Amino acid sequence: MDMIVSSISQGLLWSVMAIGVYITYRLLDIADLTAEGSFPLGAAICASVLVNGGHPLLATCLGMLGGMVAGAISGFIHTKMKIPALLTGIITLTGLYTINLKILGKANVALLKQETLVTQVQSLGLDKSFAVIVIGLIFVGFMSTFVTLFMKTEIGFGFLATGDNVPMSEANGINVSAMKILGYMLSNGLIALSGALLTQNNGFADLNMGVGTIVIGLASIIIAEVMIKNLSLGWRFASVILGSIVYRLIIVFVLEIPGMDTQMVKLVSAILLAVILYVPEVQKALKIKPRISKEKA
Repeated sequence: MDMIVSSISQGLLWSVMAIGVYITYRLLDIADLTAEGSFPLGAAICASVLVNGGHPLLATCLGMLGGMVAGAISGFIHTKMKIPALLTGIITLTGLYTINLKILGKANVALLKQETLVTQVQSLGLDKSFAVIVIGLIFVGFMSTFVTLFMKTEIGFGFLATGDNVPMSEANGINVSAMKILGYMLSNGLIALSGALLTQNNGFADLNMGVGTIVIGLASIIIAEVMIKNLSLGWRFASVILGSIVYRLIIVFVLEIPGMDTQMVKLVSAILLAVILYVPEVQKALKIKPRISKEKA
């Protein structure tokens, strides 16, 4: 039970990042590797503010703001400098490595006696895992609701149209570049927010904690899409949250296998993502076969 509760708490915090990845990967059809730089950026800013005596909520918000700035830079490079999205992400995350190191001052910063959102909620008498679940529900609920409502505005419709069909959007007078930059900012802001929250949960910020972030985000998204299909945007965000929790449960159960080395977690994550990505193809093949046999009959 402790393992399940811990997976749910971790999954909720990671789901904020997964929603951010969903914005660029699904809504804009952009594979943005900036995530692997903006995630530790949010963690680094948050840890730095906390170590210097800042309020946990302020540190969290500043971490998110840092991610939005990183997203704006990526959006500018991609739209104004006409550099492909994949290379844009590589350029930004490479630059962010040095920036994150400068913010932290060293490779790892521990939050030993600093007050965090987790310790604040724990002071109400809750166990740490349940305190993290409360924090996760508040943040993921607020952010998913905000993004869903935003997408129903005029700007939001322009954003969705840009992701669906760029030439048609341009023909209808939509500023496609602005919409893409906005998407980058929303996405990386949420990803950095997740990094800030996980830093407060883990009690430290590490320079390399963003490695594999995009894999976790994509795995959560694909799991959600495999489990539940044909959902509206709001319910899709809810399914991504569920997908993130399921992903954490799978990883935990795999690592509980006797003899399994905990250092294998990245390899397990990569293999799991490959298998999950292959599931839709298997489903398509299974749907096609009965039709062929019926036609022959």
